[in-house]
Amino acid sequence: MRLLVAMMKHETNTFSPVVTDLDRFMAWGGYLGEEAYKAYKGTGMPFGAYLDIAEAAGHEVVTPVAAEAMPSGPVKAEAYEFLTGKILDAVREGVDACLLDLHGAMVAETTDDGEGTLLENIRKIAPGIPIAVTYDLHTNLTQKMVDNCTCLIGYKTYPHIDMVEVGSQIAHVLMRTIAGEVTPVMAWGQPALLAQTLRMGHDDEPMKTLLALAREAEEDPKVLAATVFGGFPLADFQDAGSSIVVVTDNDQALADKWRDRLVKEMWQRREEFVYQHEPLVDAVARAKEFDTLKTEGGPTLLLDHADNTGSGGTQDVMTVIEEVLNQGLEDVAVAAVYDPDAVKQMQKAGIGAKVTLKLGGKTDMPSIDLKGRPLEVTGTVKTLTDGRWTVRGPMYTGVQVSMGHSAVLDTGKVEIVVTSNHHEPWDVGVFTSVGIQPQHKRYLLLKSRIHYRAGFGDLGKATITLDGDGVTTSDNSILDFKKVRRPIYPLDRVNEP
Repeated sequence: MRLLVAMMKHETNTFSPVVTDLDRFMAWGGYLGEEAYKAYKGTGMPFGAYLDIAEAAGHEVVTPVAAEAMPSGPVKAEAYEFLTGKILDAVREGVDACLLDLHGAMVAETTDDGEGTLLENIRKIAPGIPIAVTYDLHTNLTQKMVDNCTCLIGYKTYPHIDMVEVGSQIAHVLMRTIAGEVTPVMAWGQPALLAQTLRMGHDDEPMKTLLALAREAEEDPKVLAATVFGGFPLADFQDAGSSIVVVTDNDQALADKWRDRLVKEMWQRREEFVYQHEPLVDAVARAKEFDTLKTEGGPTLLLDHADNTGSGGTQDVMTVIEEVLNQGLEDVAVAAVYDPDAVKQMQKAGIGAKVTLKLGGKTDMPSIDLKGRPLEVTGTVKTLTDGRWTVRGPMYTGVQVSMGHSAVLDTGKVEIVVTSNHHEPWDVGVFTSVGIQPQHKRYLLLKSRIHYRAGFGDLGKATITLDGDGVTTSDNSILDFKKVRRPIYPLDRVNEP
């Protein structure tokens, strides 16, 4: 058999001003044809799992595209047409089944439902073709996405350290389907809940209990897959929000039963999906009292979550860094500030040079009425690199990533990693690749929400969440939702049981 294996990933923040064009995909993780195969073979990705399982079964594999961009604004029409076109052309040329590694929260200029539209178009070309899909835990599931595939699954971890496992699980379901051993049927439900990303960690409640229930469901051999989707709350479109999907072997009643149980549990615990804020000045002052490096042998982690490029942030908001500098925290490493111009200035000055930069603050954010505001910082150029390194941690294992040309600015108290590409710090490579040993720092200031736990969870001895500014804010009061279905909690105080 000839199997299509493809990846197209983007988590779209419709409030983000960061442009998502084809160059953004290709610069961070875009490969075509044989290069896609080479880039992801043997990696800790669903794409890599698909290749292993298909080849172990003796099937021919075609890999038209593997592309991912860091989260940002709506995908440009040209980029969406190019990427989906590669997949659709391969289907037209003739394949027997599709194994797709998608995100599930892509909004494009031409469609609010990027994945659903792709699947629908595949079905138009090949109506009966078996299709299996692996989605992110932050998928905003739609009817179109469910109706136009054979089976689907989502990650059960955040940070996403189980990508290989879930990709393998749904690939095996598809193989058994092709062999006539199982007949997948699905049930999905969508509570009126726009859960907040900071409340979706798999080790935290309420997701911990919900994910345990999903695993309990999968203990039944007739349940092929059960997924709790937290959803992505910063994609303002009709179906944004949390959902449940259960896949069984030709047992709709069983799928419905587990779907209903999980939806009920999620809805009853809706208040736990809302993040509670703390004034930034108070949180930084608390951090200043910590000295976990001495008492527990590791750094305190400081999370600048409102400017997390892994959720579509501009990664150049300086609010939190400024407060850390103002309060005099020492022995801090920051990952990372996106500022290509600052990198160029440091390259021109050279290693060892003392420079004064207007750092960050280059991007306006009209959706939240926030103007970019650079911060004047003086320091020494400590490191210059090309920004390329390979992930060795448990998330994206084996994948080569690029921060673009990068530099380290050392103010004496704070070392700031400055990059030319957006990159969320979910692996220690953001520091080690530029010569910083994070385990020996008193503080690590990370522009991240939960993914940081993949690389830094065991390293950090305490974590403080800092409420700064940016388009990945958890403050719904400053976000103007226009398209999402209403009423929905917590935008509306929905009181139904």
